[in-house]
Amino acid sequence: MTTNPGPPQGRPHAPPVTETPHDPGPPAAGRDAKDTALDPFRAPDPDGPLTTDQGVRADDTDNSLTVGDRGPTLLEDFQLREKLTRFDHERIPERVVHARGAGAYGYFEPYESLAEYTCADFLQEPGRRTPVFVRFSTVQGPRGSADTVRDVRGFATKFYTRHGNYDLVGNNMPVFFIQDAIKFPDFVHAVKMEPHNEIPTGGSAHDTFWDFCSLQPESTHMLMWAMSDRAIPRSYRMMQGFGVHTFRLVNAEGVGTFVKFHWRPKLGVACQVWDEAQLTAGRDPDFHRRDLWEAIEAGEYPEWELGVQLIPERDEHAYPFDLLDPTKLVPEELVPVRPVGRMVLDRNPQNFFAETEQAAFHTANIVPGIDFTNDPLLQGRNFSYLDTQLIRLGGPNFAQLPVNRPLAEVRNNQRDGYGQQTIHSGTAYAPNSVGGGCPFTLGGGRLAEGVFEHYQERIDGAAVRRRSPGFADHYSQAALFWNSMADWEQDHITAAFAFELGKVADDEVRRRTVANLTHVDRALATGVAWRIGVPEPAADQDQDQDNRAQATGPQSSPALSLDNLLASGIRTRKIAVLAAEGVDHGQVLAAHERLGAAGAVVETLSSRGGRLQAADGESLDVDRALPTTASVLYDAVVVPDGADRALAADADAVRFLAEALRHGKPVALLGSGSELCRCAGYATPGDLAGVALAGPRDQAGPAFWDGFVHLVEQHRFPQR
Repeated sequence: MTTNPGPPQGRPHAPPVTETPHDPGPPAAGRDAKDTALDPFRAPDPDGPLTTDQGVRADDTDNSLTVGDRGPTLLEDFQLREKLTRFDHERIPERVVHARGAGAYGYFEPYESLAEYTCADFLQEPGRRTPVFVRFSTVQGPRGSADTVRDVRGFATKFYTRHGNYDLVGNNMPVFFIQDAIKFPDFVHAVKMEPHNEIPTGGSAHDTFWDFCSLQPESTHMLMWAMSDRAIPRSYRMMQGFGVHTFRLVNAEGVGTFVKFHWRPKLGVACQVWDEAQLTAGRDPDFHRRDLWEAIEAGEYPEWELGVQLIPERDEHAYPFDLLDPTKLVPEELVPVRPVGRMVLDRNPQNFFAETEQAAFHTANIVPGIDFTNDPLLQGRNFSYLDTQLIRLGGPNFAQLPVNRPLAEVRNNQRDGYGQQTIHSGTAYAPNSVGGGCPFTLGGGRLAEGVFEHYQERIDGAAVRRRSPGFADHYSQAALFWNSMADWEQDHITAAFAFELGKVADDEVRRRTVANLTHVDRALATGVAWRIGVPEPAADQDQDQDNRAQATGPQSSPALSLDNLLASGIRTRKIAVLAAEGVDHGQVLAAHERLGAAGAVVETLSSRGGRLQAADGESLDVDRALPTTASVLYDAVVVPDGADRALAADADAVRFLAEALRHGKPVALLGSGSELCRCAGYATPGDLAGVALAGPRDQAGPAFWDGFVHLVEQHRFPQR
């Protein structure tokens, strides 16, 4: 039984004793406090004599010290030994999971005060900006894997608040594969490369992963998400983020409110299709990393809205699922998402290793006003994330690394250890009366502003190793997700299961997985079984009647479908204009002007680089040569009049357009540009959804381009 007795006697939460938060001083114009705080650690570009690490000027860095021109190298060459030793020790252990990633700095600002629910300082004052650092990542693959593999994406945010660092360490999916952290090593061992051959890199399509999941039905809901297009996002800038767990907000009176955190991208949610993702991994394995970097450098700052689902503690048991179960979400039809602020990323790191690679996130980094719940997966993460930083970053002083340093002042008796950066004085224990200083605590009476006190909660029960009965339903929300998908999304999920299981050699694992899917939807299980060649479920083998009876909540949730998560506008969408000698100059210029004015990034592609001559005799710049790029790196294609004449004989051009059409991307065909479409295998382009046509005598004026902008807004036409 769980009860909230409120604040302990003698320690009221309100009215608080006001303490001025540590203020590092005003940042320079146009810079936030974290950016300014990093200045002492930034090394200027080297200018002057080359030195060793000890500051000794070097006379030569190209030749080792030898006996004569052709003699042995001398051990006394300390420059050589220092240079090689430093090189040999440059690498640190990569993250066990989430090794591959990219990061950026920015800020968060609330729309309104949330003082009714939380005393968290960064959620109190509308418009007050809190610096943040965000790291996006894949889960399974090593640092050298590709960005566009089918995988969960990490979405970790470090808020540098005035009352300490707060880390919201989430994913781009709202649930997870397991319910209890004790299964986390098993899950990771199963999804990682197989131990005998270290294959596959960055993928889950192998026996050990599916063996584990087929024996662990609690993973079924997460598998539905992982097999959907959510696992292959178009961009970090176009994916949602979720806190996954149920957390607790605590206000100044000690009253708790359960909360689920949501990040929603301003650009809308957009994903790749599987064939496209695989091709992208070959054409540009850094696709997501490059996309984020280039957008920020261009001033197109990615933005997300922070939303919360707030659940009063009295409603803890009001739903047909357990709020503490990390394999369950709270449907928005039951608890709407309330927008409370926005986050903007506006600055790239200066050094990937020093900042992105050494960034250390930890679910237990919380601040006053935010607290944990008894989610068993969260409780284990609270231990594991700290533990992993100790080995990865070489000891307990990783919080002193510039990217991890809080803006709040640090005062404690922690001392020594590898990499200690601070020269402490005085004693290192409390209480003391002889050391010239002793940090004092602020408990035992009224709580000062910014003082963390654990939420007061009474728990009665025996020490047991078992799950709550509320964790037992593994299929209702998997069915909810499936029922919420559009037809084309269901087709993609079915195909994804078939692809992954088609890579599994063990027939029994494949059969077990199909049997589990039968509890979700018989049509799904039948479709997967037919594709992978295992027996289809019997006609009377349908979803569990018990699970249907338990599912007293909504049977579908429109908020889960990608069809309902698009945004208006085409800012930062990349559009290719295919051109060749004799192309219509005015149409190429119109594409750049009209689509560029809508915020798109428009590039002219041709068979070779340099310049080409248009039909009117004018020269056109070529941004990229077709052999150096591919359609999977663009969101839409324009083929102007006259482009077909030379491009029809260019295999790269024909393949470029054929792939764009196959992947359902918006295409504009002007005049004879339709002929290139026919060369790509589409004889009647006018019958294709998402294709804008302008005939030889048609004037492609503003209305045409406005219509094409509307097609690009829809991202993709899967019915094609």
